[in-house]
Amino acid sequence: MTPQQKAALLKGWAEELGFQRVGVSRLGPARTGDAYLAWLERGDHATMAYLESRREARLDPRALLPEARSAVCVALDYRPAEEESALWRGVARYARGRDYHNVMTRRLRKLARRVREAFPGAQTKPYVDTGPILERDLAAAAGLGAIGKNTLLLHPEAGSQFMLGELLTSLNLDADPPIGDLCGSCTLCLEACPTGALPEPFRLDSRRCISYWTIEHRGPIPSEVRSDLGEWVFGCDICQEACPHNGDPAAAGDPSFDIPAQRRELDLATLLELGERDYQERFRGSPMKRARRDGLRRNAAIVMGNSGDPAHLPALVSALTDETELVRGHAAWALGELGGEAAARALVEALEQEQSEVVRAELSAALGKTSKEAWNKACRD
Repeated sequence: MTPQQKAALLKGWAEELGFQRVGVSRLGPARTGDAYLAWLERGDHATMAYLESRREARLDPRALLPEARSAVCVALDYRPAEEESALWRGVARYARGRDYHNVMTRRLRKLARRVREAFPGAQTKPYVDTGPILERDLAAAAGLGAIGKNTLLLHPEAGSQFMLGELLTSLNLDADPPIGDLCGSCTLCLEACPTGALPEPFRLDSRRCISYWTIEHRGPIPSEVRSDLGEWVFGCDICQEACPHNGDPAAAGDPSFDIPAQRRELDLATLLELGERDYQERFRGSPMKRARRDGLRRNAAIVMGNSGDPAHLPALVSALTDETELVRGHAAWALGELGGEAAARALVEALEQEQSEVVRAELSAALGKTSKEAWNKACRD
């Protein structure tokens, strides 16, 4: 078979496995390698030190499989139905259903097995955001889209709401032509970002990114950042929502990414109060586990504080006695944001009992935000 015929065969198999788009790229040095090194040098990766490791492989994927000559790159759309609940509106669309790592890796392994069966001796290695690969670089080279100014891969029909995976192989396959620039003079994504995480085209500063703070960051979120998170519990879709290419999606996403029954009825209060066992059962197979239980609960408290909705007061007051210092501190902050007599009374009572100096500082700062009248009345009571 010719390289062209082999490429067509493998792409057909990948589509049979449910991938919406498939392309082939030849392997070699990453075209965006210099930009990646500059990104690290600026510290734009924040505390994600793992992104500094195995630079040789990131700059040239052949380091991962020396025999590899080609990459079969795949895309899986994740556009679920719009959600109205306060919790699910604040969860990035890709994370609402099953973990894309598991969904795509399982399919790529089936593709790899079929390749080895059809071409004895062929070497294969699948990746789905789990190895040191500049995936958007490979996918752009395979014609699956062009890197946009928000650093995401854009496709002229599918927008940017899709996940990427790749199968490295020793087979010599014909490559697909890349797609040209899709952004032009448009800067809507840069203008829409509320935190300035896109300070210039094609650059993401993770230190300002809502997704970084709600997913990757461990421990307390700085008080000056919390209000910027808005309604986002996990991740952020703002720059994608602003992109014209996402305005009229060509088709629905893969059903794997729809919210499953065991999580559909969750709300912010339930998430804040979630115990370890319930968390493990509800979030089994979910990418939201990346933030861990206490990270999700921390984020829920922040969103409640940002909402201005006094209906969240009971759940936040209850969280002031949570076993976790992280949750107690952020619940205190949220009560300070909501304000009012009930919040002030709860903060005063918690301050009398609290032993942690970290949480006491949060309680005191929160009390300082409530009105003087509410504080005085709470103290008198």
